[in-house]
Amino acid sequence: MRVLFRLPLVRNLAGYRRRWLLDDLGAALVLTTLLIPAGMGYAQAAGLPAVTGLYATISALVVYALLGPSRVLVYGPDSSLAALIAAAVLPLAAGDEGRAVVLAGLLAVLTGALCLLAGVARFGFLADLLSAPVRVGYLNGIAVSVIIRQLAPLYGVRSEGGNPLTMLGGTVAAVFEGGAHGPTVLIGALSLAGIVAVRRIAPKVPATLLAIAVPAAIGAVIDLPARGVATVGRLPRGLPSVDWSLLRIDDVAALAVAAVGIAFIAFADTSVLSRTVALRRKDHVDPNHELLALGATNVVAGLTGGFAVSSSSSRTPVAEAAGSRSQLTGLFGAASVALVLLVAPAVLRNVPTASLAAVVIMAAAGLIDVRSWQRWASVRRNELLLSVGAFAAVVALGVIPGIALAIGVSLLEFMRRAWRPHSAVLVRVDGLKGYHEAERHPEGRAVPGLVLYRFDAPLFFANAGFFVADLLAQLQPDTRQVTVTAEPITDIDATAAETIGTLLDELARRQVVLTFAELKGHVRDQLDAYGLVERVGRSRFSRTVGEAVKDYVHTHEVAWQDWEDR
Repeated sequence: MRVLFRLPLVRNLAGYRRRWLLDDLGAALVLTTLLIPAGMGYAQAAGLPAVTGLYATISALVVYALLGPSRVLVYGPDSSLAALIAAAVLPLAAGDEGRAVVLAGLLAVLTGALCLLAGVARFGFLADLLSAPVRVGYLNGIAVSVIIRQLAPLYGVRSEGGNPLTMLGGTVAAVFEGGAHGPTVLIGALSLAGIVAVRRIAPKVPATLLAIAVPAAIGAVIDLPARGVATVGRLPRGLPSVDWSLLRIDDVAALAVAAVGIAFIAFADTSVLSRTVALRRKDHVDPNHELLALGATNVVAGLTGGFAVSSSSSRTPVAEAAGSRSQLTGLFGAASVALVLLVAPAVLRNVPTASLAAVVIMAAAGLIDVRSWQRWASVRRNELLLSVGAFAAVVALGVIPGIALAIGVSLLEFMRRAWRPHSAVLVRVDGLKGYHEAERHPEGRAVPGLVLYRFDAPLFFANAGFFVADLLAQLQPDTRQVTVTAEPITDIDATAAETIGTLLDELARRQVVLTFAELKGHVRDQLDAYGLVERVGRSRFSRTVGEAVKDYVHTHEVAWQDWEDR
């Protein structure tokens, strides 16, 4: 019983009000209109049977409702993961649908295990390693990849797998050689047009549900398969059955890289959405708790016939807008989907795969972010190049190599900025408080013989050499003292400490004194532990830049008049 009361759901329901029950139930009914088409569509996008998307939806909603920190976040299959799953699973499955299902389940379990380990190790900060430009470029590439994969079922042709460009070429060749299947194209086009029209004319109406319900109703009257139109087919009734004997020992190693990529992207998306929702609701969410919930959700989804899941940026706002009050919305939604599978699975068998392709294409199109590219083009061109590079890597190389390259580029960009951070020489500007960058204020005055040098980054092994070289480059023939205005320096590692020792030797050879101003207490403690406080001189650490200037002027009897003293 103690374990039960520790569950987030139980704790959050402690202050639950009875009148909220109808709100949660109503939100769940609205949400269900998205859960079924989205689950089936994203399963198709991942190259899996449509029913696996419903299994993944049910398990994700139940597990996150029990363990998740957010009251309204909705978990389930996601378009940003579908291409990753397909790229990892389909080549190994080699056309065997049953093996594809168990491989997708194993991939979800591996993804969940990585998230659980990261959560226990409190690695929630790792989501911040994927910079916004790289993440936008990567997701744009994912969206285009998903759309390309859905063109074949939309045209009623077959296309070989591979990277997105190969798939696009295969689809185009199939259309030109054999011709598109007219009825399939018509159904797909009408589904696309219907979604667009309903969203514009009646945005509150569930357009995606109509996009599969109307063709399914037509299919109940007209035998679509007899006319060459592919449909979902009969769904299995009841609980999923997974044949784990189809797995091989080497499948774990083959899926390991993909699991890392999916875990990274799933948590990056989830952490951003979770923090956004929490801020909007004036709540707090622990990223490490979110990692643990994401891990548990994926493990259960994999073991119950589903595939890797994440938070949904499309279904969460729907649940919120529909009046969701608690995690009960997710439980009611899961019960609704399960009821369809248990009682009326035949209802969905006539859904054309072209209609599901239309649902996925519209969802993927919503992922494409062009506005950020436009903004970066006018503000930071290098950010735009990074983003476009990540996009090109996904489209040209494939999803798995693309994410590896995207993460690598993010880390390299971080290292580049830390390796060559901004630095400045400070001057005094008449009429302005404080000390300011000489480049921005050419009218500023420097204290004769004193260089005020600011380094805007922590000092560590990668930038220590640059720090010394850049500082020495600022010295003039008459320089007597250089004061490091160290407020931006938040850390000094052992390599940087050794480099500072070398700097002291070089400055002593040039008869220049080194002092520090505004050094943080914990950073001074680090210098003290390295033995550098004694070498610099305990009296050469000033609380403020102004104090350091006054000490210098007094010690060296420099002719200097500050504008405030006039």
